[in-house]
Amino acid sequence: MKIAVIPIDNRPICYDLISDILFIDNNIELFMPDIKDLGGLKTHCNVDNILSFIEKLPIVDSLIVCLDTVAYGGLISSRRIDDSFDEIKERIEKFKKIASKKTKKILAFSSIMRISNNNINEEEKLYWSQYGKKIFSWSYELHKKEVLKLKDEIKNEIPKEILEDYLNTRKRNFKINEIYLNWAKEGFFDTLIFSKDDCAEFGLNIKEANFLADEIKKHNLKNVKIKTGADEIPLGLISRAINQDVKFNSIFIEENSIDLISKYEDISIKNCVLGQIELSKSIIDTKNYDINLIINNFKAEQGDLVLGSVINTLNKKIDFNFDIPFAIADVNNANGSDKGLVEQLFNINTNNFYGYCAYNTSANTIGCTILAAIVKFLALRNNSYSDLAFKKLQFIRFMDDWVYQAIVRKFVRENAPLFQEKLKEKIDELNNYSKEISKFLNYYPDEIDYSLPWDRSFEIRIKVK
Repeated sequence: MKIAVIPIDNRPICYDLISDILFIDNNIELFMPDIKDLGGLKTHCNVDNILSFIEKLPIVDSLIVCLDTVAYGGLISSRRIDDSFDEIKERIEKFKKIASKKTKKILAFSSIMRISNNNINEEEKLYWSQYGKKIFSWSYELHKKEVLKLKDEIKNEIPKEILEDYLNTRKRNFKINEIYLNWAKEGFFDTLIFSKDDCAEFGLNIKEANFLADEIKKHNLKNVKIKTGADEIPLGLISRAINQDVKFNSIFIEENSIDLISKYEDISIKNCVLGQIELSKSIIDTKNYDINLIINNFKAEQGDLVLGSVINTLNKKIDFNFDIPFAIADVNNANGSDKGLVEQLFNINTNNFYGYCAYNTSANTIGCTILAAIVKFLALRNNSYSDLAFKKLQFIRFMDDWVYQAIVRKFVRENAPLFQEKLKEKIDELNNYSKEISKFLNYYPDEIDYSLPWDRSFEIRIKVK
């Protein structure tokens, strides 16, 4: 099976993770552009090189593409660049012409531009450092007033020229999404996802999502969906591309809390799981299932290991001795692993263990867990399984999600801006924890390299040899 992927950007979770998972199946031939051509935190991707990469592809079974990459140069660039609508339209039309010659199965996603409720301009335009919260509040109240038919006057402390620039960027991106919607009506996409990132109940982004949802319903577009999330969307689309009716049974550790909403999302954890399973084109079957999907969900409020005051720890014994495959999505906390759960995991039998993830948001974690489990299940069924690749994937996930995110990152983050220097101070600690992971997985890398590719604490790149 030949699969080509155009990632969101060059972050490990958007680039490395895709190959780490797909290499579990020796029958999958993966094509991705050179990481140097993809966008970073402060750089746009080389769109011409991306288009050239697609043009040089052999005929593939599926093309999974982040449309923000080919349109704007990346997800972050989509909020920052000042390119005109006509320039972007010309770019995506060139993509359409090239891609249509390479496969009949294009699975794509485009973001509905987010509105962050903070004054951090790291991923936004410069004025977000002063007006980010005010733009969020203005957008929230404007939409709320419209939906609830309120007559309250909306407070606006945003300079006219800044608000005008912001609205022009939103309008441009939304018009591009309308083009994609028209392409979907023509049948260009096998699947098209509009992704909602960092959502609230109201806002111009929610208004746009509602409009798109109405159009999808009006034209009965079964192949177009709106999903909460971002980084995990390509993983879900890859699952969708390779799936062969894999059946899941979902088991929530906190059964009475499935209607609670995760941080950074606008849907319940139950609906998040259902949405990710649907996106992966899997089947939920509580009687005749292939894989148990274990969700370590939060009892009262999702913790946040880095940014929040609530930190959750599993303190009850869980029986992981399943006689069929099981995979674990650890969402008790955002931004990393539940230490109590990991301690229990390291005492289990790994015979039926099909994966663990605890990265960032609930949707990120669940999408990653599902894809890894599907790939391992199908590879074993088709006699194309690489145990070494699976162990490598899980080693990196535990080193990232547990050791770095849950233990080390707080120290690195609190010593800004000396992130790289502070990470070096923790190398011995990272390596000491790696021995525990190696023992659990029976996987002993010769060398481990750690770096912070975007020179911030959020993501770590872990390379093993």
